[in-house]
Order: sequence, then C-alpha cells, then structure tokens
Amino acid sequence: MNRLHTARPEGPSAYPQAAELELRHVQKRYPGQREPAIPDLSLKVEAGEVCVLVGPSGSGKTTAMRLINRMIPLSGGDILLGGRSVLDRKPVELRREIGYVIQQIGLFPHLTVRENIATVPKLLGWDSQRTAARVTELLELIGMDPAEVGPRYPSQLSGGQRQRVGVARALAADPPLMLMDEPFGAIDPINRAHLQDEFLRLQARVRKTVVFVTHDIDEAIKMGDRIAILRQGGRLAQYATPAELLTDPIDEFVAEFVGRDRALKRLGLSTLADVKLLSLNGAEPSDNRVAVTATVRDALSAVLAAGGAPLTVVGGEGGDQVLGVVTLELLGGLLGDGGLPDPEATPETAPESSA
Repeated sequence: MNRLHTARPEGPSAYPQAAELELRHVQKRYPGQREPAIPDLSLKVEAGEVCVLVGPSGSGKTTAMRLINRMIPLSGGDILLGGRSVLDRKPVELRREIGYVIQQIGLFPHLTVRENIATVPKLLGWDSQRTAARVTELLELIGMDPAEVGPRYPSQLSGGQRQRVGVARALAADPPLMLMDEPFGAIDPINRAHLQDEFLRLQARVRKTVVFVTHDIDEAIKMGDRIAILRQGGRLAQYATPAELLTDPIDEFVAEFVGRDRALKRLGLSTLADVKLLSLNGAEPSDNRVAVTATVRDALSAVLAAGGAPLTVVGGEGGDQVLGVVTLELLGGLLGDGGLPDPEATPETAPESSA
C-alpha cells in the first residue's frame, strides 16, 4: 500500500508539516500572585528541531508549554506558529493541530489502541479508510504489530508500550508541532532510555518541531537540538545547543545546573564516527568490539569494563567491517582541552581503517 500521503488531513491545513515556533516576550501572571510565573520569555524553535525546556521547580517550564497550545491564556506577548499568532486560531482548532504527549500518557481506557490513535483524525473528519491506513502506518513506525496490538486496550499494555502509543496518537494528524511534557518521567530507567532512543529514531524520520519539557539535564542533552535553561521565576538563563551549554555555560547557575562533569557529558554528544581511530597496524582485531555508532562516552565505559583493553571498532553495512581501534589513552586524551570532537561539525576525514 502506498502510504505517502496518509498523514495529510482532509482539506487545507493551517500549517506545514513542521513549523517554526517563536515566543515573543511571553508573559504569564496568575491572579493573586505577587510575582509573574513568566515575566518575559522570548525564544525561537526552527522547523524540525527539538527544543528542550529544563530548569528547577517553579521555573515555568510546563506553564510555557501550556501557553503554546492555549490551555491557559497569555498575560502578555505573543506566540507564533508558522509565522502566525496562535491568538488568531480558535483554541480547539489549534490543539487539534498540535500533538501533545504527557507523563501520564492520557490514553482513553475504554478505547482500543487503534481507536485511541484515530481520535484526532476522526475529529478532523478523515474518512475511515485513510484513518485506518494512518493508524497502521504509525503502529508499524513505533515498532508494534497492528494486528496484535491494535485491538488491545491500554490496560493490556506495559507502561512503555502505552507511552509509545501516546506518541503515535500525538503524531496521528501529522501535526506541525509536538508538545511533550516529561513524557518518559514515569518510566523505569532502562525502558526510559529505550523510549528516548525510539523517539530520536522517529524524529529522524518525521522531523517535527518539538517542545520537550524535562527536569533531567542528561535527558535534555540527549534529546535536544537546543536547550532553554530557565531560572526560578520563569526567566531564561541560556538558550543554546547542548555542545554550547557544555562548552561555554553563560554563568555559574548554568554551570551548576549542567553539572561539573561537563567534559564527560560532551563525550555523549559524539560517536566514534567523529573520532580519528587508531590503525591496527597489521595486528589481529580483538574480540572486544564496539560499533562505530556508539557514543564516545559509551566506548569509554566499554573500555573500562574490558579492564582497559583496546576495542575494535566495527561498522559498515553488515556491522562487521573493521574500521580501527580505540584505546583508553585515545579516549582519555579527548577529555583534554580542545580534544573533544565537535558534534556540530562535519568530519573532514573518515576514521582510519585497518585495511
């Protein structure tokens, strides 16, 4: 079946598949409160990028998100989606064109998985054939068997499965913007890491504009193209790429929030594909192997787990082509000043091979 166009809503959409989001001097003041929850917040999220809002409790992360889809009213300023003010749209219409994923998942318990995912397309008036095709497409996209999982109810799924279905439901109408409010916060650490990886895989394919709220700076660094660190009281401390935050925090608050292990965290931004590997120089490759797609931080962990022994780096189409070697000395040297690969730069040369 050709599903190239199943994601398109019936009739014209107000926005493109991914739209730029801009907050212009956004303010939020609650009645009876001496200080505003958000006094003046401005930032721009490019189309197709993931912006993570992170900060301590009371920094206005979730408030900012709820202002974007007009779940609460603005006290001042404006929010533009695709260059158009959200105030020009009826709140109900706006929310139908914005995907929303929350920590509690929010699936309807009395509806099947298929019916849950089909909720917004039905509200938008999609015909049954297109809706069914879109649901099947999304279940396959999140790695679930439509025939097996589609007829189930949320209570018959694990927490991780329910969260994946929640993401599929948010993507159902091909929204230009997705809002994700601590979506993986209630999941155990192992499944949480798996869900993060699954979402990044999905994002690489669908390229949505995403605003992602978390209290976990490590999650922010892993998930975000850009990170907005908010201070107590809703003030923006720094808005930058993960690499920029780890390399050049703007002040002591950001440095403390990001953590003193910034160099180690930077190792998690680059993969072995970004590193100039050592040659085998005619030696036999060891049985201790690591994929070239592994992060430098994971490679360092693997070397330490192997008692400091060198690791053979493999890649290629079958995943078994020997590309070179990493050693504890090589990885340790990357921790020195200027030694870390730049995750935002394109490598000029490929890693040395053992040919």
